[in-house]
Amino acid sequence: MTTTLYGQVDSAIIEKAKQIKLLVCDIDGVFSDGRIYLGNDGEELKAFNTKDGFGIKAVGQNGVDVAVITGRNSNIVQNRMRALNVKFIVQGQENKMPALIDIANQLSIDLEQIAYIGDDVPDLPCIEQVGFGVAVNDAHPLVKNGADYITFLAGGCGAVRELCDLIMQSQNTLHLATGASV
Repeated sequence: MTTTLYGQVDSAIIEKAKQIKLLVCDIDGVFSDGRIYLGNDGEELKAFNTKDGFGIKAVGQNGVDVAVITGRNSNIVQNRMRALNVKFIVQGQENKMPALIDIANQLSIDLEQIAYIGDDVPDLPCIEQVGFGVAVNDAHPLVKNGADYITFLAGGCGAVRELCDLIMQSQNTLHLATGASV
């Protein structure tokens, strides 16, 4: 067992995290708590955790590319991910695996070098195919069963930051994380 900032994890998890060159995230239920707020005029609102934002920027600054693949389309997501310098933003993809493979091909990396974090059944094929499949703590039970790692934190409550910290800790770059929360 290895001690992380969030608790004890199996040493095999640290070994998987050491290999990661690309972190791929779902949005709803991962970066957010899964709720979507709709206004009377059709306006859509989502809440994002600044801790997750800092983690994404930090892991990106320390050599890990970041992508998001989501089934929905939203200007909110586009704007938030651009602010975090996310390199690949893929929206409107109910079947996420082709997008994941395309990004891996663009980066010339193997699926074993990818971490994918999700919360629901559409994420399961990606979670099961990558080198480090991750489910947020409040993920659907099928997703938890298919994941290599289940975060201590829930989606929208710092789970993405937890994964970023775990990757950086395993790659000995956590001490290099600097900047401001975004």
